[in-house]
Amino acid sequence: MSRAQHSASRRRRRPARYMSSRLLTGSALAVFVVFFVLPVLWLVLAATKTDQQLVHDSPLSFGSWHALKANWDALTAFQDNAIMLWLRNSALYAVVSLVITLCVSVPAGYALAMTEFRGRRTLLIATLVVMLMPNATLVVPLFLEINAVHLIGTMWSIILPYSFYPFGVYLTYIYFTTAVPKDLLAAARMDGCSEFGVFRLVALPLATPVIALVGFFSFVANWTNYFLPYVMLPESDQMPVQVGVGTLLSSVPSFNPTVGSLAIERPQLALATLVAITPVLIVFLFAQRFLVSGMLAGATKE
Repeated sequence: MSRAQHSASRRRRRPARYMSSRLLTGSALAVFVVFFVLPVLWLVLAATKTDQQLVHDSPLSFGSWHALKANWDALTAFQDNAIMLWLRNSALYAVVSLVITLCVSVPAGYALAMTEFRGRRTLLIATLVVMLMPNATLVVPLFLEINAVHLIGTMWSIILPYSFYPFGVYLTYIYFTTAVPKDLLAAARMDGCSEFGVFRLVALPLATPVIALVGFFSFVANWTNYFLPYVMLPESDQMPVQVGVGTLLSSVPSFNPTVGSLAIERPQLALATLVAITPVLIVFLFAQRFLVSGMLAGATKE
């Protein structure tokens, strides 16, 4: 085959590869839309309908602003505006746990990355193993520990287990190991800075991206946790919003025919779900710049 023929053959193959790539990309986007975007869109639109409209109208049709307001009024009337109490509980548990998490995880990750001591490798392995374990497997041991110190039914039965976040420790360990120049820390020590001063004045300002990343993941994990508060908190006025939404689910006649006068319709349940996820969405929108920089930190070396 001559060079001209070979070049012509390559030019014919390029459109085919381009079309295959476009087809693969389009298929992936279509799957994403079907499995992720459409359910969220349906949930948003369901909150604007009456129960009859939700059953008989098009799944992706808009109801009315009047129906949305009626659903909100019915939701806030449930157990004397319990939804707002659940939101306050979730905010309290998540924020207090977040503060303790950052105060524990960041220094622990720094110590594991920058110091050598006996048992360090064992501690790292234990942290990694606990991080990989499903949260549900730890609920029973945590319940026994919290019960032994008589904290069941208090806010500390939620805050303390939330506060010790192995993933945060491991993430900060990886960050300080790969992204913070040890020569810079050594220079600070040579200038007479104490070890705590090196951490506070040099390492901590450089760790802002990973602190934001740990904080976001911790907040989301705390806010969305269902099983632990369901086991630890027996009273409705102590519940976080995720457990509260479960209570609403059991009050929908379509799912629980034995429900009494405190009935919730399906559009009101959809609205409660949207209310429950809104704080996480707001935190994500404000923190996304730090999240991107935190996830890319350590990905390249100078």
